Amino acid sequence: MSNFTSRMNRVQSPIIPIVGKLIQDNPGTISLGQGVVYYPPPPEAIEGISEFLNKSHNHQYKSVQGIRPLIAQIVTKLQEDNQIHINSNRSVMVTAGANMAFMNAILAITNAGDEIILNSPFYFNHEMAITIANCHPILVDTDEKYQLSLDKIKAAITPKTRAIVTISPNNPTGVVYSESSLTEVNQLCREKNIYHISDEAYEYFTYDGMKHFSPASIMDSDSYTICLYSLSKAYGFASWRIGYMVIPNHLLEAVKKIQDTILICPPVISQYAALNALKIGKSYCQHHLQEINQVREIFSHHLQELEDIATLVSSEGAFYFFLKINTDMNDFELVKKLIKNYKIAVLPGSTFGMEKGCYLRIAYGALQQETATIGIERLVHGLKHLINTVKPV
Repeated sequence: MSNFTSRMNRVQSPIIPIVGKLIQDNPGTISLGQGVVYYPPPPEAIEGISEFLNKSHNHQYKSVQGIRPLIAQIVTKLQEDNQIHINSNRSVMVTAGANMAFMNAILAITNAGDEIILNSPFYFNHEMAITIANCHPILVDTDEKYQLSLDKIKAAITPKTRAIVTISPNNPTGVVYSESSLTEVNQLCREKNIYHISDEAYEYFTYDGMKHFSPASIMDSDSYTICLYSLSKAYGFASWRIGYMVIPNHLLEAVKKIQDTILICPPVISQYAALNALKIGKSYCQHHLQEINQVREIFSHHLQELEDIATLVSSEGAFYFFLKINTDMNDFELVKKLIKNYKIAVLPGSTFGMEKGCYLRIAYGALQQETATIGIERLVHGLKHLINTVKPV
């Protein structure tokens, strides 16, 4: 079987476990790699587990679409927080996280060989899912501030295009797309009879007065707009694997087939926890945003020290900075040197599609101020030393 091949040969290897192994091999390394928050789920969510355990039938399979109380709570949340109204043209599907929601969407709307437009830099799991589905990710460059370029998106559309994907607030850049920009993309999708897939996992993580906008709130967009949500970030639910998607009704049966095949039903114990978390609502996340924003400001301050060797774009969302390093050094080699020599871990930009140049994604949501300060000081010191050392004389 040494010559065995499959579609998976075309899929990039997940970077998080690779960097995780490097961190494990270098004890004492501080990670600015994985995008998680420092805080745990709300106590009320944990209390939901008792309710789950008190009903013996909960250990059996449940609805592929999600338990009714959770769907009802999601409907309320969407109306209050996103101005999205679930009507006879739309459905909510509970999923095992937003990544599964994206996979559901891609499988439901494509045939092998179809194309999905990703704005670059992209979220690597999106590109991986498209490739797994035997479809083609079409990469469209964003502008110098990582904002959407509508003209380039238009130019990338072909008869095989099935969807345009937007992520706002953005992973990996931390930028927030404006209402007008997302509306233009949504209207383009309407004109071209393709889908707009909007990943909104970081919907509550905005700073400096920036506002999140949900494209599904646009009037008469319900037949072609797909929105993806997650509890992993806002509620500290990363390992619980629970999220949901808003889809046009004509996709519901297809998505049910996919989810029943892969999952049967979303983890019911996680659904009970999610129900209680959503009853508390966005205030739980917003309570912790001040701490995260303070860390963001610490990072921003220290990163200014790199202005002679790096380019930094302002970040008003999620919990990432995306740094362009002025070097010919390979990004992954730089990541390995930072871990080995300076005990600080970040992710290489190439995993987000940035093959030309050296880019790094820096995540700051997982650390509180004291450790975060140590981490960013290590990163700045390491980059200064490594980049200045390899500069030509």
